[in-house]
Amino acid sequence: MRKQPPIRLHGAGRVARWRTLFVCLAAAASILTHAQTPQPAAPVVLDRVVAVVNNQAILTSDVEDEIRLSVLDPGRGGLGVLTRARALDQLIGRALIEQQMHQEDTQAAEPSQDEVDARLIEIRKELPACVRENCASAAGWSAFLFTHALTPTLVETYLRHRVEILRFIEQRFRQGISISPQEVEAYYHNTLLPQYAKGETIPTFDLVSDRIQEILLQQRVNVLFDDWLSNLRKQGDIEVLDPALETPIQQTPQSATPATPGASSAQTPGGSEGGSY
Repeated sequence: MRKQPPIRLHGAGRVARWRTLFVCLAAAASILTHAQTPQPAAPVVLDRVVAVVNNQAILTSDVEDEIRLSVLDPGRGGLGVLTRARALDQLIGRALIEQQMHQEDTQAAEPSQDEVDARLIEIRKELPACVRENCASAAGWSAFLFTHALTPTLVETYLRHRVEILRFIEQRFRQGISISPQEVEAYYHNTLLPQYAKGETIPTFDLVSDRIQEILLQQRVNVLFDDWLSNLRKQGDIEVLDPALETPIQQTPQSATPATPGASSAQTPGGSEGGSY
């Protein structure tokens, strides 16, 4: 039986076969390349704006820092963890105050490094949370910062802003306020004495009169400051972009509670020490 000669492709047939082979190879290469090429990852949100105060943005990271730093606020003793809503409310108040300070160009309110260092030493020695963790020592302070996810730079910046705002408030609202001797004496008899139980040692009027005057001055400053800050909020352009933070939890101002002269509490405008800012 005679063998059939091999079929040879000529012209168009040969071209068609090579074209088919090329298409198959190209398709395979495309599939392999697509499989080996890493697909772009979904975008990661590093930070976002949660509120805008007169064109000044407040970020999620600002709120988180405020919550961590609240451990340094002696006025929060017994109040539990600072909520995100309350933290944002404090940041809004602080932004309004600092904007007003810049508008008034209050250079005298800028604290020195010595003042900031003194405030830090005071906190490390006297803040209850710090006393429990022995913050007065270098090792104890480092452990405290690590436990609360804080850094020395963040703490120093926080304290500098607080001292600056406190000095501004003192300069702006305390001048011109006078307390009469009759008011001091009335506070001693009507507010201080009833706080002592029968048999307890009662301090004499002369011993606590200066402290009473300081308390009454601070209460007057509190009222003026609260009214001023309330007006700033009404007049300012404040937009909260996170619906979960639109209604902050209001706290009862500490200034409404009678203070005991001789106690080491440092009342400042806004309730607790810097509670509104």
